[in-house]
Order: sequence, then C-alpha cells, then structure tokens
Amino acid sequence: MEITKAEYLISSPNVELCPKPDRPEYAFIGRSNVGKSSLINMITGQSKLAKTSNSPGKTQMINHFMINKAFYFVDLPGYGFAKVSQSQRAKWEKMISNYLQQRDNLMTVFVLIDSRHEPQNLDLEFLRKLGAWGIPFNIIFTKADKVTQREASKNAKWFIEAMKKEWEYIPRAFMTSAIKFLGRKDILSFIEETNETFTMPEKE
Repeated sequence: MEITKAEYLISSPNVELCPKPDRPEYAFIGRSNVGKSSLINMITGQSKLAKTSNSPGKTQMINHFMINKAFYFVDLPGYGFAKVSQSQRAKWEKMISNYLQQRDNLMTVFVLIDSRHEPQNLDLEFLRKLGAWGIPFNIIFTKADKVTQREASKNAKWFIEAMKKEWEYIPRAFMTSAIKFLGRKDILSFIEETNETFTMPEKE
C-alpha cells in the first residue's frame, strides 16, 4: 500500500467530538517527545502533516488525519506528560482513556517506545492499562538512527523480554527511523492487512 493523500482533519478535546467512526482508525501514543508526529509524517510521506516540536507536550488534543480517504491516523498526547499542572494532567488522562475505551473503530494502538533506552516502567504500565481495557496494540520502536543498530536491537529485545514476563501473547513490533524511513513499508503492509478486517461498528 502507498499513501497518496493525507490531510489534517480535526483536533478534538474529547472523544464525543471526534469524526464519525465510519472507517478504520489507528492511534499513535507514547511518552512525551518519543517522536509520534515525526513518525506519522514519515509514514505518510508528508514532512509537515503532524506538527513536531522539540518541547514535550506539543500535542494536547485528539488529532485526526484522513489517509487515502479510507482510514484515520490519530496523534494522541504523550503520557508521562510534560511539565503541566496536576489538573491539566488529569484532564489529558481522562481524555485519552475515554478515547481509547470508547472509539469503536479503533483497529490498533501503536505504542511508541524510544529505542535508545532500556525498558521503562512508564511504558510497561501503559501497556498494562491497554490490556486491562482489552484494547489491541502494537509496538513501534522509534529513533533507531540515534544509536547503533546493535544498541537499538538490544533495547528492543530487552523490552520484549520484559513484556514476556507478563504477557502470553506478544504483538507485532516495528523498528523505525523517521530520518531513514526505516519500518515504513512494514507498517503500511500491516495497516493494509488490518484494514481488510474492519467491520462497521453497530449503531446503538
């Protein structure tokens, strides 16, 4: 699959204001400054589609992008938030949890993990939440160009090993670099396969 058209659609402060759940949807989330926006831009081939920033906390709402007029990408605020007030943090947490649990057309959550680091409890704890909520997810290791291939592979292996202590099933994982376009083809192939399993959510 190739992406021929990608456009920003809307930023929503809560799940109720998101677009109709009438097509497959893929959400991207990770620790603040893990490279979500850069990854979305790399996958879509548009360098300025999602707004990037060196300052954590740039993404503050549920940002929808229409891809090929066939499915949605969603850029979510990072967890382990930037330096914000407790009230703002609680507001973001509620917004994210409501979105993840109520969005019927969500096919998978791509959880982004920084390949430069050893396993972080914050990431593993977020995966536990997804498991408790019964939400499908996949792992995307980011910033592989920032370290040696050996180090990135070692950290990814350690993370998967940490997951195996708690999870019977380990989802698919992708190694990526937004700079080198590493992982783009594999992610697009996975999305293409997953799109074929989409069924329209039943109306309540």
